[in-house]
Amino acid sequence: MARKFVVSRVALALALSTGMAVAVAPPAMAKKKEKAEGSQFSEEFRKAAAPIEQAMTEATKSLPAGAGDADYAAAKTQIDTALGGDGKATFEAAVSTATTPDDKMALGQLMRNYGILAKDLPFKQKGTAMMLDSGKVPADKVGSVYFDAGVTAYQLQDWANAARYLKASKDAGFQDPNNQLEMILVDAYNRSGNNEAVVQMADEEIATAQAKGVAPSETTLRNALQQTYAAKQVAPSAKYASMLGQYYPDAWDVAISVVGQIAALPRQQDLDLMRLKLLTNAMKEKRDYFTYIEDVDPRAYPGEALKVINDGLSKGILTQKEVEADKTNTEARVGKDRASLPAIASDASKAGADAGTVVGAGDVFLSYDKPAEAETFYSKAMGMPGADANKVALRLGITQTLQGKYAEAIQNFAKVTGPTAPVATMWTGYAKSKAGPTAAAPTAPAAPADAS
Repeated sequence: MARKFVVSRVALALALSTGMAVAVAPPAMAKKKEKAEGSQFSEEFRKAAAPIEQAMTEATKSLPAGAGDADYAAAKTQIDTALGGDGKATFEAAVSTATTPDDKMALGQLMRNYGILAKDLPFKQKGTAMMLDSGKVPADKVGSVYFDAGVTAYQLQDWANAARYLKASKDAGFQDPNNQLEMILVDAYNRSGNNEAVVQMADEEIATAQAKGVAPSETTLRNALQQTYAAKQVAPSAKYASMLGQYYPDAWDVAISVVGQIAALPRQQDLDLMRLKLLTNAMKEKRDYFTYIEDVDPRAYPGEALKVINDGLSKGILTQKEVEADKTNTEARVGKDRASLPAIASDASKAGADAGTVVGAGDVFLSYDKPAEAETFYSKAMGMPGADANKVALRLGITQTLQGKYAEAIQNFAKVTGPTAPVATMWTGYAKSKAGPTAAAPTAPAAPADAS
């Protein structure tokens, strides 16, 4: 299961390889330009930076389009030579002279570009940070500069700063050409141990999408689910799993499996989860069928057990040899069990019927895909002394969902508390996915032909 959430390292490598090219923007430090351009450079900085600006301009003006490593190395050597043999030391000496915002912006640009030429990521990052700290990065460029700083911090394994810069880039509305900003940000949060930030980011994006009446992104939902699952948080995992299935029906198998694993449900609650898995066509593996058969217990509900066996056989997931004994035993029970339905209904309909009889009748009729009849008994059982209120509310909601009564079902699912609540949350997501104005009631799985 976990493999479905792993960040694509290929995609991540592509995003990180998209570095910003060298682009020297002369800081226009000459006095005659200062007034026209509104820049305020200190005199000390002007003196220290002038030779650096000249060396950088001369070395980079002839860089060819698509310049490669050899071109960058040659430019670096030219700069070093012009600055007395150690260009980096000259830059470092100029840092203390950069006292105004314009000083810092100009020196930061030059340092950043020198760092790229020298393949010196820490030095490049120092320059980029100086640019951002100056407050002089143009508003339409600040998002891309924050992204560059975030990617560089990520490459330096400075996870906390990577997350900080990437979040600022996202907040500025920037999106990189490969649309990988959020993926890198989530990974940076994870590596810095800030799992809560991933969930918070997901919640914000989910709320924004829902306010617009559109589906939250599948990646956002999976990221949130991964975090809560890793943290062993049952209720939040069910919340995000439910939304994942609601908005992306092809993901019901993952969503239900996650909840089943993390909630460690007792058999009866797991049965109701497996019922949803069958309903959503999310039964993909042998273990799904064997779990369902064990949960439903052919001795207790042979009709439903036989339905599940036949479904697995029809899809080629189960083989006759694997289920031959169970199928034979179950088929032998179905006829007599089905014939008892009228008597069960009669007993449960009596005025003096106790909670066990009424709830039991609902369970039997639900197992035979008779949701309308089952709804009658669960409705009667609501509030009865001795009835398990959570079980009754959950299964009442299930019967209503199977009949297309989605609004009523959602109201009853909301009444479920305690260990049963994650299952109700999952059914709520399914009901919501079907509750549109044109949604039709789901067709109940057909009863086995030989069970009549």
